[in-house]
Amino acid sequence: MPQIKKSDEKFDVVKYFLQLLEDDKDMSSGIAAIKTLLMILEKKQFGTIHILHTTMREAVAAMRKTDLSIAAIVSAGELFCRFITLSLDDKHMEECRQIMLNRGKIFLTKLLNSRQVISQQAQRFISDGCRILTHSRSRVVLNALIAASKNKKSFHVFVTQGGVGNSGEEMVQDLQAAGIDSTLILDSATGYVMESVDFVMVGAEAVVESGGIINRIGTYTMGLCAREMKKPFYVLAESFKFSRLYPLNQRDLPNEYKYSRKHLNDVSKVHPLVDYTPPAYITLLFSDLGILTPSAVSDELIKLYM
Repeated sequence: MPQIKKSDEKFDVVKYFLQLLEDDKDMSSGIAAIKTLLMILEKKQFGTIHILHTTMREAVAAMRKTDLSIAAIVSAGELFCRFITLSLDDKHMEECRQIMLNRGKIFLTKLLNSRQVISQQAQRFISDGCRILTHSRSRVVLNALIAASKNKKSFHVFVTQGGVGNSGEEMVQDLQAAGIDSTLILDSATGYVMESVDFVMVGAEAVVESGGIINRIGTYTMGLCAREMKKPFYVLAESFKFSRLYPLNQRDLPNEYKYSRKHLNDVSKVHPLVDYTPPAYITLLFSDLGILTPSAVSDELIKLYM
């Protein structure tokens, strides 16, 4: 992890955040955001809790300006700040800072283990000889599939290209490197392949309060096909991606979630990068909080923010 000196008065939040992601290609933007906030807490001095909150909000705002998953950055930042500042009345600021540092490290350690917890939960659903369809590249889905393969399970994975970029190709390369049979397919082949698979397993950029998900464009189409063909649709997502958004349709998603920053001034001629899959199309969500039905997500969010 990159380091900054205590004497550094001007900590470049974005530079540190992006360096974390450059140093570890498998790190999610949400975890990188939490590590950045923890470094600010460790290295900077704060006169009051209000100043700390302001500094944290400004840091999250700066990270939001990067062309990365805004959904994960926002939800992770909100949960981190909420967790570290609970019940700090009648304490000296330095004492508060040490308590918050300890809480922040506990919070981060728990989240760093979340992919392993989710992988263990998914194992009972991945059986010998099954055929799985996934969308683009998801780190948590990849971890679950590799874990199943290490448990001597043999299965085949169909991976969509995932739109712009080569994320689907990267997923197939990662799977094949782990000895897992996989096939790269066109996004438009989802309906064709769906009838031959046992279930769908995707990741998420955010899990919203309704129990639906925000994920790479094409996930909603996959959910529609899965429900029409009566195939289970499983979502794997860490709890730091749980967000207090409540979209009802695609138009309800804020443009900054859907489009690259360079296109925000005029989105009329560009396609969105993500879409919203309503809870009606999701069978189960696997998270470090447990295996949840979509209807249980709002209850878990209430617990997270209490």
